[in-house]
Order: sequence, then structure tokens, then C-alpha cells
Amino acid sequence: MRRRLRALQSADRMKVHHELNEPFSPMSTHSTRSLQFVGILAALLIFFAPRLRAQASGTDTRAVVEGKVQDSQNHPVAAAAVSLERINSSGTLSSTADSQGHFRFEAVPAGSYTLHAKLPGYQDCAKGPIVLRDHETKSIVLLLTKDSASDIAFSDEPAFTVAGVTDTTALGGHGSGPIVRNSNALSKETASLAREGVTAPGDPLHEGPSKEAAIRASLAHEDSADLHSELAEIEESEGHPVEAVKEYQRAAEMQPTEPHLFSWGAELLLHHAPEPAIEVFAKGHRLYPQSSRILLGLGAAWYAQRDNEQAIQLFLQACDVNPADPTPYLFLGRLQATEPVVPPAWTERMKRFASLHPDNAMAHYLYAVALMKQGNHPDDSDAAAVELNTAIKLDPGLGDAYLQLGILRSAHEDFPGAVSALEKAAEFTPLPDEAHYRLAQVYRRMGDPEKAKIEIAQFKQISELKDKEAERERHEIPQFVYTLREQNPSSQQTPPKPN
Repeated sequence: MRRRLRALQSADRMKVHHELNEPFSPMSTHSTRSLQFVGILAALLIFFAPRLRAQASGTDTRAVVEGKVQDSQNHPVAAAAVSLERINSSGTLSSTADSQGHFRFEAVPAGSYTLHAKLPGYQDCAKGPIVLRDHETKSIVLLLTKDSASDIAFSDEPAFTVAGVTDTTALGGHGSGPIVRNSNALSKETASLAREGVTAPGDPLHEGPSKEAAIRASLAHEDSADLHSELAEIEESEGHPVEAVKEYQRAAEMQPTEPHLFSWGAELLLHHAPEPAIEVFAKGHRLYPQSSRILLGLGAAWYAQRDNEQAIQLFLQACDVNPADPTPYLFLGRLQATEPVVPPAWTERMKRFASLHPDNAMAHYLYAVALMKQGNHPDDSDAAAVELNTAIKLDPGLGDAYLQLGILRSAHEDFPGAVSALEKAAEFTPLPDEAHYRLAQVYRRMGDPEKAKIEIAQFKQISELKDKEAERERHEIPQFVYTLREQNPSSQQTPPKPN
């Protein structure tokens, strides 16, 4: 019996030894890999099963955080920066409260968070920890209280007083025609930036007197910065600029947000009050240094004060805030007509404008003019011609591009080509005084004094008409009568430049 048992044990050991030392066959390899694949697939199914079930049911397991930003009087605080920061993690979600103070974060992963709200003029607010679970929606009210330092800065009376309006020819504003026209255009364009998104008078949504009555009734129950701003828009549209600027001022002092400060400064600038506008825009720039439109407003105000250098620097800064935004480049381009030479930094901005907006005719035109006025390299002229031809190809009716192309061809003594381009400029440009003046010069150089005489006569006629048009536009917008603190109206001085 014992011998038989020992024989069986020996046979078992030989079988195990044989199996361990037997070489792998393709069949055994295939079986092993199949088992490994099944194991990996099972692990993946276990991991993704909750997500697959959520997608199949059409729901998201993540949470939602919403709420409202209010002040101590339970009034909504617009434009507050709201952020949801995950505790013990670098993940942060950011949003901005709308005009009613509302904010919302969707698809927030479960976890613990801190909710922050901040706005210049108010003390920062934070709430947390906020524990979020799957499928949960939490509504939270954030309370912002006035910052005492901000109250001191904005509760002071401004260093100017708007007393009324007068005929625009009665106070200042004199200078060369192109500069005055440019200044007026920049003031109007600045005001248009303040009114972007505002319902225009005559729109079916604009309710006229009933809208004004409703706002005044609401103000009787609730003193709101937004309501004062809406009332200011109505006052301006109805031809009451003094009332409008006071409402803008009230809104900005109650809630010194970027939109309220910009609207106040733009209203002052529109009505030919550059010194007060500089003060307001400078305050806005200190609070919102990354606001490109406040930089543009400040630059336009300095330009109205005949400080071209200061205006150019501010416009260049505005171009760098958001390089893809065309507006600052167009403001800067307004000054090219009156600047005989431009610095390299100017040309660099226009080159960037053209590269970021290759289908924009004005971008190529402005880059070409900058190259021509930089004029420190022989190749600039050829590069400018390429850019002008590109602009004309994109917009065959761009009269200013034909004008500059005519000037280039004249400089290269291509007189027939210059005449052709300048005639196109006269055809496509409203009030083309410079096109006729340049044609007169070309005809003189070609030895045709009769044609030159005709062009000069047209130049003088259009120039006079252009000056009259500029004066008419000035009369259309009443000019504020204002006094600066501790100064007489007759001794107004420009406030110090911002650093």
C-alpha cells in the first residue's frame, strides 16, 4: 500500500514538472490574452458604469451653483466678479453678475468649494465651505458692503460743476479744420461705445414717456444706480443733456462700475467738456486699468485738449488690452490724418491689426498709412503699395486707399497712375478736398496748368463746404458750461495728466 502511494506521489510530481517545463503553444498564449482582455474590460465597465447610466438617462450627475449678489439694502449689484474655488485644489470657475446681480455655475463636480464676489468700491465677500453633491442645485446670496475707502473717493463732489449748455461756438474748440473734425468724430464714437446694447429711441421696445414715468416711479421706491443710468439715456434722447449728465453722475457715484463711469465721462466729452471728462475717465482708469474703452475715452478727451502725444499713448495701450478688438486701432487711425510722422510702435500695432484681421480692408489701409508715415526704409513704400492694393481688392469703394495710392505713385513719378488713383479717390470719397488738391499738384508736374487750376478751384470749394459741415455738426450738440473747483469759468485749466 505504501509503495503504491509513493508511486502515485512520484507520478504527480513528474506531471507538474512536465507542465511547468512544457513550452507555450499558440493556443495557450491566445487563452491567456483573452483572459487578460476580459479582466481589463470588466474593470472599465465598473469605472464607467455610473457615467454611462447618467448619459443613458439624459442627466448629468454634476451640481449647479446659482445665486445673486446684493448690497446691504438688498439691491442687486451688477458686474461683480464671482468665482467658485475648489478647496484644496487649484480649480476655479469664474463668472460675472448680470444687470440683476444673478450668477450661475453649471456642471460643477461634487466637492467642497468657497464662493467669492468682488467689485471695486465694495469689500470682498466669501462664503464657504460649500459642500456639493451629485445632482444638487444650491442657491446662494452674496452680500457686498460698501468699502469705506471707496466711499471717500466717490462721495466727494467732483472738481467741476456743469451749470448748463451754450452754443458750441461760444466756448473754445478752435483750431485747424482736420483736428476739430477729428476731435468731434472721436467724441461721437466714444459716446457710441457707451450706448452699445442700449435700446434706441424709436425702437418698438422703447416706450417713450411711459418708460420714463415707470423709471421715476421705481426710483421713488428704490434708489438704484441702474435706474438712474436708464433715466439718463432717456433725458439725452429727449434733448436734456444737463439732466442726463446729472443722472449719469448719480449712477456712477452710487455704484462706480466700469459702465457707469464710462457713460458719465462719455456724456461730458460728447458735450465738449474735455476737462471734466478727463477727471472721470482717469478715476475709471484707476479702478479698471484693463478697460480698453475707458482708455479710449481718456485718450479722446486729451485729444480734445490738443494733447496729441498723450492721446496716442493711451490709444496704443488700448490696442494691447485685447489685440483682436478692432475698435482701438480705428481710434488710433483717426489721428493718422493729422500726424506727419508716426513712431515704430504705431506701425507695429497696425501690422498686428492687419495680420489678425486679414479680411478687413481698413486694417490693411491703416497699416499702409503707418508704413508711409514711418518712412525710414526704402522697402516701406513697396510694402505700403501692397497693403493699399489689398485694401482696394477687399473694398473697391474705399476712397482713402485710392488717395494714398495716388500719393505713392506721384512720389515715384508715375503720373498717369497717380491721376487714375486720385480720380478714383475723388469718385468714392465724400467731400474729397485732398484728392483734388493732389490732382492739382500732379497736373502741375505734368505741365498742365489749366487742369491744375480747375482742381484747385474744386479743392477750395469743397474745403469751405467741409468747414461749414463741421460747424453745423458742432451746433447740433450743445456744449456744457462748466466751472472747475476754485477757478473762474474764464480761467479754466487742464487738470494734471494721469501717471
